[in-house]
Amino acid sequence: MTSPGPLVLLIEDERSMRRFLRVALSAESYRLIESPTAAEGLRDMAAHNPDIVLLDLGLPDADGITVTRHIREWSDRPIIVLSARGQDGDKIAALDAGADDYLTKPFSTGELLARMRVALRRQEGRGSPEASTVQLGSVSVDRVSRRVTRHGEEVHLTPTEYRLLTLMLQHTGRVLTHRHILREVWGPGRADQTHYLRVYMQQLREKLEEDPRRPRLLITEAGVGYRLTSPG
Repeated sequence: MTSPGPLVLLIEDERSMRRFLRVALSAESYRLIESPTAAEGLRDMAAHNPDIVLLDLGLPDADGITVTRHIREWSDRPIIVLSARGQDGDKIAALDAGADDYLTKPFSTGELLARMRVALRRQEGRGSPEASTVQLGSVSVDRVSRRVTRHGEEVHLTPTEYRLLTLMLQHTGRVLTHRHILREVWGPGRADQTHYLRVYMQQLREKLEEDPRRPRLLITEAGVGYRLTSPG
């Protein structure tokens, strides 16, 4: 017997968007709960404990960033924000509030489904023992020995570069804002000094990427932060 697909909570007030997503997600065997307001969304979140949340920022009764904060008070389920607001400040606010990802309307069905798959894989991994060795294409990271290799040859990382890499590994597939990374790696006193991050990210790319000018592991989210991907 085929197991049911992941349960999606869609908090979205726009009827046409709900209809579009209902068709797209049903075609991929996702189950869907639709909530047109923030209040209904929070009630449905508590009642159904969905596998993933798709959240609009511009709700009629509350801002989606506030909804994100409320959900994060008790749940770690993935949240992907869907919004017509394309400003970097809105993206950063949503991600800092606890969202896992952000898509600006209009977006393609394929991109949304890909982001959902990544978020759901990350969620599944949280319930499993952390692997001692992580493979990212040609790059291998042994968490126990703190040894990093590329094509089987050891890569020397400075302590700061290694802290940066392991932070990104903990959140593979998730967009991390500049402020979040700086706070976690350098401490709260450096949270606004993005030049530190740019320098170290470039150093990591020089050591780990096949082509640092066209990175496939450490991806820039322009104006917002970075995302670590795991190429097949």
